[in-house]
Amino acid sequence: MQLQELIQGLEILDGQGDLSIEIDSVVYDSRKARRGSLFVCVEGFVTDGHQYIAQALAQDVSAILLQKPVEDLLVPWARIADTRRGLAHVSDRFFGHPSGRLEMIGITGTKGKTTATYMTRAILAAAGRQTGLIGTVANIIGGEITYASRTTPESYDLQALLDDMVVRGCDSCVMEVSSQGLMLDRVYGCEFATGVFTNLYHDHIGPHEHASMDEYLAAKLLLFDRCRQAVINRDVSCYKTVRAAVKGPCLTYGLDPSADVRAADLRQTSVHQRVGTSFTLRSPWYSGDVFVGMPGRFNVYNALAAITCAGLAGTSFDAVQTGLAEIAVPGRVQPIPTGRPFQVIVDYAHNAASLENLLQTLREYVSGRLVVLFGNGGDRARSRRFEMGDVAGRLADLTIITSDNPRTEDPMAIIADILTGIEPTGGAYQVIPDRREAIFSTVRQARAGDMIVIAGKGHENYQIFKDRTIHFDDAETATEAIAALEAEAHA
Repeated sequence: MQLQELIQGLEILDGQGDLSIEIDSVVYDSRKARRGSLFVCVEGFVTDGHQYIAQALAQDVSAILLQKPVEDLLVPWARIADTRRGLAHVSDRFFGHPSGRLEMIGITGTKGKTTATYMTRAILAAAGRQTGLIGTVANIIGGEITYASRTTPESYDLQALLDDMVVRGCDSCVMEVSSQGLMLDRVYGCEFATGVFTNLYHDHIGPHEHASMDEYLAAKLLLFDRCRQAVINRDVSCYKTVRAAVKGPCLTYGLDPSADVRAADLRQTSVHQRVGTSFTLRSPWYSGDVFVGMPGRFNVYNALAAITCAGLAGTSFDAVQTGLAEIAVPGRVQPIPTGRPFQVIVDYAHNAASLENLLQTLREYVSGRLVVLFGNGGDRARSRRFEMGDVAGRLADLTIITSDNPRTEDPMAIIADILTGIEPTGGAYQVIPDRREAIFSTVRQARAGDMIVIAGKGHENYQIFKDRTIHFDDAETATEAIAALEAEAHA
């Protein structure tokens, strides 16, 4: 594609050189620059792409898009006001606007994005749709899963993913859209069929994120400028503000009787060792009973968001029921099959509030002991350790204290801080510093009716120590521990 075709539609402040030059790659990392590349200089929080122009030139880059004046460039260049938006624009054009060839569903909100995207994809898959997924845990195209480095990829990487989905036969894509992704124009140029707002909680306020809650909310609401129809949680306190930001068609979901898609008669239910919630659904497309194979009222809200997206996409009620009954989200109240009369759950809860919510929710499904296993990350606020120890001591019948990602800290010092929180509660606990040994030991101790909750790391597949990072997956390790128990029984 010619440079002039890529930058068509951008307001060019000044430039020089032959704009008809052929471009066969777009890069924002100077290390990837080569002949045929357009290097887009993006100013980031940590570094500035303009500082690496000399490196790109040394690697024979063909053209440069920048936002700061730079003298004596000997390759074609163009200067614009905002190269973040410029990167998104040229990336979208380079790949031929792939979002326009997919039914795009974007989900934003403080909590629930990951689970709601997996639920939506599960329903669409049950309907026979070929749906890609982009999010915090992983990116999924067909049967291929790649672990994600950020919730919403940089704009070039996002467009490359969408193009790959089109090439590989996907007809739709459901993605998490973070406030950062919206604020930094990573989704600029994307064409969303449906935009979803789940909720808003105090989070992501800081020097490299948002200055205030008002700014945080405003960033999320940018999604509605990029979608044809909106879906909003009717029960959030900021509903009126969110609704006012929607100019096009809008549907609401929630428990409020005025919601367009609503759940009533919520009932805690367990099906084949899968804990969840059953409810009566009312919607513009279908009505009836639904079982969500994940526990908690918050997952009813996630399910309602997914149901609304599925209804707008023309999905059948059978697909809704099947997809939600069998839903599995890595590290989010993830059931591990045991084949025995006890349950094992893996969850990402890694602070006091999320652990308290999780244990209170799961307590209603336990006939035996509620056992929680967790540690705390090193190089993070010590207060989190005291608080999580207190929560576990009060709400669990037995706590197994182990390591998480100790990073540069001494694992035993972290454990000592957790003990400071748990000991005043009088709750029963054991200390097993090695996380693998802790999981194996906890599974061996399980009794009929027990539920074991392995908390803190969720979907992570690594463990970070001072001198190394190793592969470690809680779900995988729990599965191995259960297999070892089975082998011992037949020995």
